Amino acid sequence: MLVPKLRFPEFNNENDWKKRDIGDFLKESRIKGNKGDTAKKLTVKLWGQGVFEKKERLKGSENTQYFRRKSGQFIYSKLDFLNQAFGIVPNNLDGYESTVDLPCFDVNENMNVRFLLEYVQRTGFYKKYGEMADGGRRAKRIQVDTFLGFPIYTPNLKEQQKIASFLSSLDGLINGEEIKFEALKAHKKGLIRKLFPAEGKTVPEWRFPEFRGCREWDVYLIKDFAKVTTGNKDTQNKVDNGKHPFFVRSQAVERIDSYTFDCEAILTSGDGVGVGKNFHYIDGKFDFHQRVYCIYDFSKSAFGMFVFQYFSEHFNNRVMKLSAKNSVDSVRKSMITEMPIIMPNIAEQHKISECLSSIDDLITAQAEKVRTLKLHKKGLIQELFPSVEEEGE
Repeated sequence: MLVPKLRFPEFNNENDWKKRDIGDFLKESRIKGNKGDTAKKLTVKLWGQGVFEKKERLKGSENTQYFRRKSGQFIYSKLDFLNQAFGIVPNNLDGYESTVDLPCFDVNENMNVRFLLEYVQRTGFYKKYGEMADGGRRAKRIQVDTFLGFPIYTPNLKEQQKIASFLSSLDGLINGEEIKFEALKAHKKGLIRKLFPAEGKTVPEWRFPEFRGCREWDVYLIKDFAKVTTGNKDTQNKVDNGKHPFFVRSQAVERIDSYTFDCEAILTSGDGVGVGKNFHYIDGKFDFHQRVYCIYDFSKSAFGMFVFQYFSEHFNNRVMKLSAKNSVDSVRKSMITEMPIIMPNIAEQHKISECLSSIDDLITAQAEKVRTLKLHKKGLIQELFPSVEEEGE
C-alpha cells in the first residue's frame, strides 16, 4: 500500500496513490515566438526560487529560436535539473519566452500543477531520477522525453488540490516573514547611513541627544588602535574541521583542544569571492585560516563592535578600490593597517554599537524564524508525500 504518512482526514479512506508517468499529465508546448535578439525572456532560478524575467545586458542571437510561454505552465531547466531548477510560469510573465533548454508544459485536468511542482522539487526525487538519467554527469541535459518518462505517484485531484493549497498557504507565511527579514536589513542599512558620516564628512546626519554639539569625529588608521595578523598553517586543520568556512570558535565545533586567540576581534577574507564582504565579529576563543586577516587588540580609543559596524558600510568599497586585481581579488595586510576610519569618542561608539547590535538581534531572530518555517515545510512535505524509497524504481 503506497500512501503518505500524513493524510488529511477527509482522504483517509481514499484509494492508494497510483503510479503513472509524468508524461501522462504533461504535454510540451512549442509555440514559436521571437528570435534571441528580440524575445522577452524568462529564466528559472536554481533551488526552487521560481521563474523570473531574464535581464540581459547584451542582445541574444538572431539565430536562436525562442518559444512563447503561458502563465500556469510547468517549466524546468534541462541543464540544471539537478540544481532544482523547476517552476510555474507566473501571471506577470505570460507571453514571455524561452529556448528549448527551458521546456514548458501544459498540464492536463487530472494534475494540479502546484502539486506537481512540490513533488518534483523534493531532493529525493530530482536527485534520484536526475542522476540515474545522466549517469552522474552533472553537465548532461535532462531531455524532455526522459523527464516525461519519470514515475510519479498521485492521489485523486481533490487530494492533490488540498495538498497544493496547504503548501501554498505555508509558502505565503514564509514569504511574509522573508519580507520582514529584508525590511529589517534595509532598516539597519538606512540607520548606518544616518549614524555614520557620509564620505568626506566628519559628523553624521544623526547623533544621539547626549552627543549633539560634541566635537567632530576623528580620522584614524586601523594600525593606530589595533593589531592585524593572519592565521598560520598550524591552525589549518582546526579550521578545516570546523563548521565555518574560514574560522572556528568555541561555540562552533564539538571538540577542539586549544585556541590561539581569546579576545574581541574582526575576521575578514584575504582573497577569493568573500573579499570585502565576508567578515565577522567575535568576542571569545577562536582560530582562523591562514588566508584570513584578524583585527584585534583594540586600544582604549576604539570599540571593536563599532569598528565592525563601520566596516559593514565602508569596508567593501574601500577594499575593492585597493585590492590587487589578479585572478581573484585579494587583500594585502598593509591595505588593512593603512585603511582610514573616522570615529567619535568611545562613549558615542558604544551608543551607536548598542543601537545597531539591537537591530542585529532582531535580524538574527527573524532569520531563525524563516529558517524554522522552511524546515517545518520540509518536514511536512516528507510526511505529505510517499518517500522515493517507498516508490521503488
